[in-house]
Amino acid sequence: MIRFEDVSVTYDGAAEPTVRDVDFEVPEGELVLLVGPSGVGKSTILGAVSGLVPHFTGGTLRGRVTVAGRDTRTHKPRELADVVGTVGQDPLSHFVTDTVEDELAYGMESLGVPPTVMRRRVEETLDLLGLAPLRDRPLATLSGGQQQRVAIGSVLTPHPEVLVLDEPTSALDPAAAEEVLAVLQRLVHDLGTTVLMAEHRLERVIQYADQVALLPAHGEPPVLGTPAEMMAVSPVYPPVVDLGRLAGWAPLPLTVRDARRRAGELRERLATRVPTGNVPAAADGEAAPQGPPAPDHETLTGGAGGNKNPAEGRFRRPRRPKPPAPTTSHLAEARTLSVRRARVQALNHIDLTIRPGEIIALMGRNGAGKSTLLNTLVGLVEPSAGTVRVGGAQPHRTTPRDLVKRVGLVPQEPRDLLYADTVAAECRAADTDADAPSGTCRALVDDLLPGVTNETHPRDLSEGQRLALALAVVLTARPPLLLLDEPTRGLDYAAKARLVALLRDLAATGHAIMLATHDVELAAELAHRVILLAEGEVIADGPAAEVLTSSPSFAPQVSKVLAPQRWLTVAQVRESLA
Repeated sequence: MIRFEDVSVTYDGAAEPTVRDVDFEVPEGELVLLVGPSGVGKSTILGAVSGLVPHFTGGTLRGRVTVAGRDTRTHKPRELADVVGTVGQDPLSHFVTDTVEDELAYGMESLGVPPTVMRRRVEETLDLLGLAPLRDRPLATLSGGQQQRVAIGSVLTPHPEVLVLDEPTSALDPAAAEEVLAVLQRLVHDLGTTVLMAEHRLERVIQYADQVALLPAHGEPPVLGTPAEMMAVSPVYPPVVDLGRLAGWAPLPLTVRDARRRAGELRERLATRVPTGNVPAAADGEAAPQGPPAPDHETLTGGAGGNKNPAEGRFRRPRRPKPPAPTTSHLAEARTLSVRRARVQALNHIDLTIRPGEIIALMGRNGAGKSTLLNTLVGLVEPSAGTVRVGGAQPHRTTPRDLVKRVGLVPQEPRDLLYADTVAAECRAADTDADAPSGTCRALVDDLLPGVTNETHPRDLSEGQRLALALAVVLTARPPLLLLDEPTRGLDYAAKARLVALLRDLAATGHAIMLATHDVELAAELAHRVILLAEGEVIADGPAAEVLTSSPSFAPQVSKVLAPQRWLTVAQVRESLA
C-alpha cells in the first residue's frame, strides 16, 4: 500500500539530508509504528506519504514514494486526499471550519460524498470518539485533547485507505488515548485500513503495532521488524521494556499483562524494600519537610495496596513523597474559585494552595479544566466567583510587567510565546520584558539549547527545542511559580529526562512548579503531589504515590506491573536493587 524506494529528503539550505536511504514497504491492512529519537526525520517520512513533502515544505526528494500506486512526486496532496488522511502534531493548523460537526463533514464535502452518507458517517464518528456532547461546540473553545480527537475524526469520516498520524495521542488523557487506539485497531483489522504512525509515548501504542520502523539516529536508514525485535535494540523504549531489561526477561514484555506474568520473582525481591519518593526540597527560610502522616486503616490492614513485610508478619507503608512543612508561606492560593466560559462551568469551587519547592501534576480527562486553572493563575482568565492570588496579587488585575516576576506560563503550543524572527530577537524581548540584564535569556538558551545559533528562526526548531526556548523566555524573569501546559508533547524519552532534571533543579531552589499533563510516566517521575480534576472540580489531591497507584487510569506501567507494591518508576526499582 505504501512503498518507499531509496528515498532521501534534503530541505532547502540544509547541508545534508534529513532522512536518507529509506527503503521499506507498509502492506495493506497493517499498523506500522515509526520509532526513534527526536530529530531523526519521522515527521519528514510521514509528510512524504501525504505529499506535503516536498510539495508544501519545499526541498528535494530523491527516490520514489508510492501510495496505492500513486507516485507522490507527480501527485500533489489534493490529488491524494481521497486515499490518504493526515493528522499532524498541531490540530489547530488543520481546522478549516468553526464547529465540531462542520469539521467532521468538511473532508467529505470536498470529496463529493452524498449528504445522506455524510450524515451517517458524522454520527458514527461522534460516537466512536466520544464527541457527541461536543457536536455544536466552537473548535476554539475545546481543550487541546478534544481538538485532537476532532482532528482524528475529521480524517476518519472520508474513509481513507491510508492514515498518516503524527503524535495522535500526545494531548489525550489515558482513557481517550485507549479509545482512539482501539478505533484505529478496529479499522486496521476489520476494514483493512493501512496506518503509518509516529508516537513518542510508546507505552501507549507499542502493543497495537504489527511492525516497527526504527530510525536509530539522524541520517541512518530505518530498520523494520516486529515490535519485540525492535525494542531489544531501540535507543527509545517504554518503561515496561526498561523494566524487562533490568530484570533480564527474554523476550522483552511489550504490555503490562506480559510483564505481570513474569514479575513474581521481582516482586518477591522487592517485598521488603521501600520505594524512594519525590520529596520537595525545603525553600529558603522554611523548615525541612516533616514525616508522612500516620498510616490509615487500609494501610495497617493491608488494603489498597499495602506492602507486606514477611519478616515482621504485618504490613508496612512504602516510603512516599513527603508534603511540605505546614507554613503560612505560599506562592499561590485559590479559594472557592469558579470560572464559567461560553456556557461551560470550567472550574467549580476550587480550593488550592501552592508552596515553594513543590512540583504538582495537574491531571484529569480532556476538558476537565486543567488549562483553565493554569490560565486563571496567570491572569489570562478572570474568575467568575471566588478568589485567586499569586504572590499576594490578583493575577487578572496585575500588569503584565509585574506579573511575569510572579508567575510564568509555558502554554500547550510554545510557539504562542514566540513571535520574533530569530532566537536572538526573542531573547532581547524577554530581557526587556523582565527588566533583566542583557544576555540573561541567551544564557538560559545556552543551557537548555546548546548549539542553537542567534540567527535560527524559532519555526525551524523541533517541538522539543521550541519548548526549551519558550521555557527560557519565561524563566528570564525568574518567576517563583512556573506553570507548564502539556510540556512533553513532541518530546522523546531523552528530551523528557532533560526536562525532568531542569524542573527538579528549579524546585530545589524554591520555585514551585505546576504542570498540566496526561503523561502519567512524567507525573510518576517528577511530581511530589498530584491533583485530579473532573468536570472542573478537585476529586483527589495528595502525594503522587498515593493518588497515582490508586487510579487504574493514571497509574504508571511500573505501578501496574508490581502492584500491590507502590513502585512508580524503573529508577526506583533500579536504585532499590542496587
